[in-house]
Amino acid sequence: SLQVVIKKWSIPCPLPLNSAIENLQISNSTGECKAKLFHFSKESAYAVPTMAFSFLCHTSVLPIYCELQSPSKRRMQNVTVTGIGLSFLIYFISALFGYLTFYDKVDSELLQGYSRYLPRDTVIMTVKLAVLFAVILTVPLIHFPARKAVLMVFFSHLPVSWMCHILITLTLTAIVVLFAMYVPDIKNVFGVVGSTTSTCLLFVYPGVFYLKLSREDLLSPQKLGACALVIFGVCVGLLSLILIIFNWINQ
Repeated sequence: SLQVVIKKWSIPCPLPLNSAIENLQISNSTGECKAKLFHFSKESAYAVPTMAFSFLCHTSVLPIYCELQSPSKRRMQNVTVTGIGLSFLIYFISALFGYLTFYDKVDSELLQGYSRYLPRDTVIMTVKLAVLFAVILTVPLIHFPARKAVLMVFFSHLPVSWMCHILITLTLTAIVVLFAMYVPDIKNVFGVVGSTTSTCLLFVYPGVFYLKLSREDLLSPQKLGACALVIFGVCVGLLSLILIIFNWINQ
């Protein structure tokens, strides 16, 4: 996020017509340098799923809880609030200054925009390497619950086997690599995953679990809130997914 703030003043607005700053040729349009508080377009269908995907950390809760010294509900709550709060702050700063840099020309992958206009910038390359290492180190946290889910759903009847463990790991990794290589735009991944699994994990499942486990009256405020959460998650997920598929068809 610090890089996004710094580079806000390295790229002129209006944006150069020929991309690279070295061969500067500025557009004459000044209207594209005005920020809009709200902007609705066909790309808006990706907004809520992407945000849902960004704050999806449920799969890491149990592994992190087990690593806490003297684990307790209060300590886990502090970890959760701190982690999500820091994530929100970084996301907010990056999104704000990224938008104030590119305005309507923001790419779905923010660093791509900086690479287009500052192709040889050392800071940009350093940030890309940092993101690469962050993703590499995050893979085990996400891969662990994915592999365990596959084992429980499809191979629970089989005895524990290192061969099965390794094959599932390699298969999941290969699928991820293929998606990374052949999916043309990362927003498609965020959109589909966010509108399906993320909305379910964030909104639908917590509400359903509460309705199932709670013994309160159906018309109690807590259960009504849980019902509203489930309905909201289903509506947002379905609407976003339909709009995303509609965008694909039109393209």
